[in-house]
Amino acid sequence: MSVIVAVRYAAVSGGFAWLTKRRFPGLYAGRDPQIRHEIGWSLASAFIYGAPAGLLAWGWQEHGWTRVYTDVSAYPLWWLPVSVLLYLFLHDTWFYWTHRWMHRPAVYKRMHAVHHASRQPTAWTAMSFHPWESITGAVVIPALVLLIPIHVAALGVVLTVMTVMGVTNHMGWELFPRWVVHGPLGRWLITASHHQRHHDKFLTNFGLYFRFWDRLCGTDAGIGGFATVRPRPLRQP
Repeated sequence: MSVIVAVRYAAVSGGFAWLTKRRFPGLYAGRDPQIRHEIGWSLASAFIYGAPAGLLAWGWQEHGWTRVYTDVSAYPLWWLPVSVLLYLFLHDTWFYWTHRWMHRPAVYKRMHAVHHASRQPTAWTAMSFHPWESITGAVVIPALVLLIPIHVAALGVVLTVMTVMGVTNHMGWELFPRWVVHGPLGRWLITASHHQRHHDKFLTNFGLYFRFWDRLCGTDAGIGGFATVRPRPLRQP
């Protein structure tokens, strides 16, 4: 399972790094040492994330340990989207409070400084964690599948959202259109513009998917900006 997590990281981060190079040539110029640092820590994180996931995948298939189900009729159809949103909200809640805790000075030095070594993050930054931080992230989804029923396809949606948003929120440019970022949806949804300010200011914008906890707890500092690089048109004349 650790290999699968590592391949998923390489594929998604590599894909968005390629897109960044196409859209914003030179954005990551001079950051090769940082990117090597990010990839190294991320591969270590992939091993940590994969260990409990692999154990529970085996336990699910062999012993039925988890609440993951395959028969779509086992629960009402409305539970499919609700379970996805519930998982994302609970994951976001865990992330917000552990992330905020990791910014306490003594904890920060031991756990979170590795991630913030990427002051200007890249598409490779999403899993660049110290092993202790990786452990705090690796236990969330395994804990949820032991407690809350979810269809295997809905779990796939959760894992996809987790991976894609983790990468795109660190790319150093905004993937979402302006009407999303600056519209009503952007007031509650975290995108790269919001998370960039966290890497700039550190003690604000702690959320992962939603701005709910930041807004409720007074830690939302709005959206940030990016390094000025002229985008290349998607279609060349």
